[in-house]
Amino acid sequence: MATTTLLQGEQTARRTTVFMKILMASTGALFVFYVLMHMYGNLKIFFGYQAFDEYAEHLREMLTPILPHSGFLWLFRALLVLSLFVHAYAAFTLWSRASGARPQRYAVKSAAKGALRSKMMRWGGVALLAFLIFHLVQFTIAKVNLNPSVTAAQLKGSTGLLVIASFQLWWVVLIYAIAMVALGMHLFHGVWSGAQTLGWTNTAASRRLAHTAAHVIAGVVVIGFLLPPLAILFGLVK
Repeated sequence: MATTTLLQGEQTARRTTVFMKILMASTGALFVFYVLMHMYGNLKIFFGYQAFDEYAEHLREMLTPILPHSGFLWLFRALLVLSLFVHAYAAFTLWSRASGARPQRYAVKSAAKGALRSKMMRWGGVALLAFLIFHLVQFTIAKVNLNPSVTAAQLKGSTGLLVIASFQLWWVVLIYAIAMVALGMHLFHGVWSGAQTLGWTNTAASRRLAHTAAHVIAGVVVIGFLLPPLAILFGLVK
């Protein structure tokens, strides 16, 4: 009887673990879609701040008049926030379960490397969350101008001009660059782990494809996000 109960408990735990991994993979896929679209929007700054502002306004007008002005954006933001909480909860649950199941140090070198990668993912995720809050306050919520050489009158209420003024500061670009490297590492590990969770790595060919896709997505996102701030810093975009 006790053995049966124990086996049932282990099976339930495994099912819960699989479910948590599926939650992480599905919410992670939404985040990958979001960062790719956000990266695309950021590249509009190369066509001038007016093109950047026009793109932002089109996003606010999406699905109008079915939805009110900015209605789609707020619904999508709500979905992202909900997904963020689900993603963080699943990550914390899996981390707690893994820590409880491995109270002693790893004896196998490859397993230790896996633990290091998981730890980097956890703390990298925390760092990205902190950066996200900073980023939203700076460009969306409060629209804070950190550049003392640019006045509010010069910005004209333009988000595009605010972006240009902000990335004229080397330390803002440095913060952004560090965050993007962390994002790239998080994306690579997340895409690779998500492919494994969803059963897309059952063969050697599919594993290579998933590994390549993880590298490509992470690389494209990091380069795509870093191009605008670096171009602004070096005076290529004004």
